[in-house]
Amino acid sequence: MTVGELAGLLVAVFWAVLVTLLAVVLVRLSRVLKEATVLVSAVTEQAVPLLTEAGAAVRSANEQLDRVDEITANVQDAAANAKALSSTAAATLGGPLMKVAAFSYGVRKAVAKQQGALPNVPLQAGERDELARLIRAEVRAATAPRGGLLSRVRRAVRG
Repeated sequence: MTVGELAGLLVAVFWAVLVTLLAVVLVRLSRVLKEATVLVSAVTEQAVPLLTEAGAAVRSANEQLDRVDEITANVQDAAANAKALSSTAAATLGGPLMKVAAFSYGVRKAVAKQQGALPNVPLQAGERDELARLIRAEVRAATAPRGGLLSRVRRAVRG
């Protein structure tokens, strides 16, 4: 064998080894691609129903939020109605109740002073007239339309 034949033989062996290695790499690459294809198809098969379920869940959540909005609106209406009812009741009953409370307070105070239960009981006619004037002033002050119902009740109780 000559040197040229030996070089040709080495090149042929080198090419054979190179082609064999490339064939092994290509076989492995084809396996990876097949597995990737199977994986992508499995993911696609599972993702489509998951996306459908997610869409259904979002629609259900939107329906529930619409219901909550309706409930909130109804609660706001009920609160407004309750507020209107309480203000109407306060306006209707507040004045007469305040007058009754103020009158009963004045009567109690006058009776207590007449019976001598309180100190400084007026025994003379001038003092009694002054007491009657004070009671009338207290009744007028307690029944005057100032502030809300609560402030009128506090004034009546305080005297």
